Amino acid sequence: MPNAPLNLVTDVDGVSVGHATDLELGSGVTVILFDEPAVASGTVLGGAPGGRDTALLDPSMTVQQVDAFVLSGGSAFGLDAAGGVQSGLRAIGRGFPVGPVNVPIVPQAILMDLLNGGNKDWGLHSPYQDMGYAAFLACATGPFDLGTVGAGTGATTANFKGGIGSASAVSSSGHTIGALVAVNAMGSVTIGDGPHFWAASFEEDDEFGGLGLPATVSAADRAMAIKGVRLTATTIGAVVTDAALSKADLHRLSITAHDGLARAVLPAHLPHDGDTLFAASTGKRVLAGAADLMELCHLATLVTARAIARGVHAATALPYPGAQAAWRDRWVLPNA
Repeated sequence: MPNAPLNLVTDVDGVSVGHATDLELGSGVTVILFDEPAVASGTVLGGAPGGRDTALLDPSMTVQQVDAFVLSGGSAFGLDAAGGVQSGLRAIGRGFPVGPVNVPIVPQAILMDLLNGGNKDWGLHSPYQDMGYAAFLACATGPFDLGTVGAGTGATTANFKGGIGSASAVSSSGHTIGALVAVNAMGSVTIGDGPHFWAASFEEDDEFGGLGLPATVSAADRAMAIKGVRLTATTIGAVVTDAALSKADLHRLSITAHDGLARAVLPAHLPHDGDTLFAASTGKRVLAGAADLMELCHLATLVTARAIARGVHAATALPYPGAQAAWRDRWVLPNA
């Protein structure tokens, strides 16, 4: 099962990604935009989630398709970002038709990055609506940046700076699936005090350093490592495929993506995490049968785990005193 060409969620035909990044604020917004409305679902398994229009993703709800997903920093303040994306979509005539009005459907998840040292004194109104619109305008197919960008700008983990990660794969039937994740976990993405990633078993083409697993994993390595009093938690993201799946199928796909989260972060889905993963189908390719769906569920686990490791591997520290160190600050030699 090879990677798709870019090893990014934009390998899925009909998907574009845009970031808005504010290093002074220490936060940002990422938009996953669909060229055409995409069937979508999702699941929330963290104990402290924040989201907008996530209830409509339940398979029993009426609306089947979405125009975009939004991932944002800013905790509850960041929920303004979806409004900016709706403004951009409305301007181009996108949205769910309600009589003569189109209502863009833009589910959103937020992560908590308010205590990372950035300047959050923004005045009366938060900047996230404008950032959402800027991220919408920045959406493009093809390559996009990973690490300390967009919704991953202010992200942290138990021991290293978090960030935006992405990965993709192609199934044996030729379906493409990709994940994009903003990694801001209570737990740790790395094993003990070393450089190795919990997701190392799933790594492809040295995409997060090629270090493999350590020779041994001790009880100390497995001991719980979580953030302290800052509690700046929540890992959020999406898996997207070109296979034509139903809303119920995509709900299952999002659950198996959470399996990937749990294989890449230890511990995951804690009471102070808000772990939320969306799933969407562009419907470009016909699903052959049940075996195809099961393989896509399997791949959703793998691409999510790989995307999480890539997000931490690519991240750089925020540019102010006391900011959390990045993995590469400790494990990548200068000029390497």
